[in-house]
Amino acid sequence: MTERTYDYVIVGAGSAGCALAGRLSEDGRYSVLLLEAGPADKNIWIHIPIGYGKTMFDARYNWQFYTEAQPHLNQRKVYWPRGRTLGGSSSINGLVYVRGQAEDYDHWASLGNAGWAWKDVLPYFIRSETNHSLGGPYHGKSGPLQVSPIRERHELVEAFIGAAGELGIPRTDDFNGASQEGAGYYQLTSRNGWRCSSAKAYLKPARSRPNLVVETDAHTSRVLFEGTAAVGVNFRQHGRECTARATREVILCAGAIQSPQLLQLSGVGPAALLRSHGIPVVADSAGVGENLQDHLQVRLMFKCARPITTNDDLQSLWRRMKIGLKWMLFRKGPLAIGIQLGGLFARALKDAGTPDIQFHFGTISADSTAGKPHAFSGFTMSMCQLRPTSRGSLRITSRDPSVPPAMNPNYLATGHDQSVMIAGVKVARALARTRSLSPYILGEHLPGTGVQTDEEILEFIRAYGSSIFHPVGTCRMGSEAGAVLDERLRVRGVRRLRVADASIMPRLVSGNTNAPAIMIGEKAADMILEDAGPGRGDLLPALLTGSGAQGERAVAPVPAVHA
Repeated sequence: MTERTYDYVIVGAGSAGCALAGRLSEDGRYSVLLLEAGPADKNIWIHIPIGYGKTMFDARYNWQFYTEAQPHLNQRKVYWPRGRTLGGSSSINGLVYVRGQAEDYDHWASLGNAGWAWKDVLPYFIRSETNHSLGGPYHGKSGPLQVSPIRERHELVEAFIGAAGELGIPRTDDFNGASQEGAGYYQLTSRNGWRCSSAKAYLKPARSRPNLVVETDAHTSRVLFEGTAAVGVNFRQHGRECTARATREVILCAGAIQSPQLLQLSGVGPAALLRSHGIPVVADSAGVGENLQDHLQVRLMFKCARPITTNDDLQSLWRRMKIGLKWMLFRKGPLAIGIQLGGLFARALKDAGTPDIQFHFGTISADSTAGKPHAFSGFTMSMCQLRPTSRGSLRITSRDPSVPPAMNPNYLATGHDQSVMIAGVKVARALARTRSLSPYILGEHLPGTGVQTDEEILEFIRAYGSSIFHPVGTCRMGSEAGAVLDERLRVRGVRRLRVADASIMPRLVSGNTNAPAIMIGEKAADMILEDAGPGRGDLLPALLTGSGAQGERAVAPVPAVHA
């Protein structure tokens, strides 16, 4: 067994972990070890935006999790791909850049999380970003994460946006501005036709720093404690058992599945569960693994009246060659932007105060996400509920860290969630009937005209609903009973241990989770450095008000937000 010592040990090089490692190592004061269970991100399909069709089922870069059989989805197990490489899920996701609604973060703050309101987190979104089309008070121009617009217009997406306008949903160029509501093209975490993962944004410029060590193929098995103080981790790498000691803190950034799994394996979790596996209890924390939430989506597919879809492109050898040449010569076309082009945020229920559904519009159709495209011209409207009220759990089933935990998101457990999903399907069909979109439709492939009543729509959702891959909440922060972390991400009941990833979210955000996870890594770095003592932390009050020295780490003041 080999042993090494660092100031900080970070477990998980995903969206948050890369941001945290990059920021913690920035000023050179502290030594940082970043452990990633998967391999380096060298595969070309990780970096070409449409490549997630290749990595979606590749066990080298994807954990390929499945949920437990879902009682409200006809006992189906739902596929949960999660990134297993540098960059984590930011290396295999659909690249969509969405922050969520201001109200999401204000709600977090109301649950006992001081410092997490919209006015507190927006500066970190701005600091993290270089936006290549948008400016003003909501966007950054000098951050490591590259965010680009979809510059090429597609007539199907234009018809979709026009259809939304007919329903009173305005066109927007910015889902991350003063108001989220609207329809338009998504912005992507990309630059010049290449993916910008968290690894590319934060790790690539940091790898030359002597105080940062990055280890791949290093699967952490448990956190080491002396009493209730975290002092390091054990991990397995290339068949060897290794130990990394942390003189200051251990920070878990392994995600909403593996951070709670690792806590439970290390003796922090529900005491009865731990004892049932023979794990000594370090801290009886009933909330570890609870509060699991995810966005459930249902995909409505339509046969297109014109041969203008990606299905058509892929059926023709010449058109496939044209796609490849367009990317190689100009870094444009489907290879540069992926599948999800158009977006929509709207209110499905009349009493919704803010948008409660989200659409991902793709000029392709297939039986499953990243599956083989249909032989006919087709397109897809994927609809998900933004703020589900159903709650699930995650629990270890073995002391072996390589055995996945039991994941039960408990989809559609509440009548409210069922009502929103049914209403969302009706919105999709209303879009299809508009003057703008209906000329492009030969017929509804799925669910089909035989599905009309609310009961039939709900049964369609039960039979075909799937994840949009946004699990969160299993190590939630707050002052509520069962909260695992305090507002500074410190694990309750122990010392020198934090969690910083999507698992900390007390409630799921209204949108995609990659940008919020990166924000969490950014904010965690500042809190950790502030708590480390005098020095750099003394600059934070000035930086947070925008009155300090301006530069790469300056945090901008917060603009007013209008619902």
